[in-house]
Amino acid sequence: MRQILRQMMRYWHLAMVAVIFVLTFPFVYFLSRRKNTYPQLNFFRKICAFIPSMLTGVFYKIDYEEVIDWNKTYIICPNHASNLDIFAMSLVAKGNFFFLGKESLLKNPVTRIFFQTIDIPVNRESKMSSFRAFKKASERILEGMSPVIFPEGKIGDEYPPVLHEFKNGPFRLAIEHQIPIIPVTLKDNWKIWWDDGIKYGCKPGVSHICVHKPIDVSGFGIKDDELLRDLVFEKIKSKLDYEV
Repeated sequence: MRQILRQMMRYWHLAMVAVIFVLTFPFVYFLSRRKNTYPQLNFFRKICAFIPSMLTGVFYKIDYEEVIDWNKTYIICPNHASNLDIFAMSLVAKGNFFFLGKESLLKNPVTRIFFQTIDIPVNRESKMSSFRAFKKASERILEGMSPVIFPEGKIGDEYPPVLHEFKNGPFRLAIEHQIPIIPVTLKDNWKIWWDDGIKYGCKPGVSHICVHKPIDVSGFGIKDDELLRDLVFEKIKSKLDYEV
């Protein structure tokens, strides 16, 4: 019975996402056809994240180690074990941000319009696709935009989840552009909604999020990308409630 209720909750959440997206689509479509409207697109992205979550009984508690100056540019790096992570990071990040995400999100009717405009799709199995995606991300960074990049590059198959080894790409970007990295620990989204929810469904709950103090990369050389990667890994790990 519990599993049936959790599956019903998943369908309810998806239905609420669809309803809110349909209601906001005219505005999103209009903005997507104009230049320099990324903050406005992100405003509607936040609506599509918060309202369906609230109607499903999912709320977000965000703890900051220090106040973040969102007028600056950052590389934002969270762990990844749930589709709920996209909603959470849409609420955490402010202003001019974008996601670097898997290419399959172009097939999702809700995320497609964002990945055709503000976000950058990447096929992580293709070195050429990854190169192009990170090149485009570099261009956006030069324009003052902050990328949200999941450094694990995937949601693993393990349940309970584990923290997988990080890819080097985000840390090279930070060093090349000399901009700080913000590690973000999504502590327990997997308990509410693991992966896409198909196997275990979802349930109401509170998503606890720790936004760590930005890591200054001044003094890091390009050969120090692994050192920076491991530093971010340890920061995120320190607040997790699952295995590493």
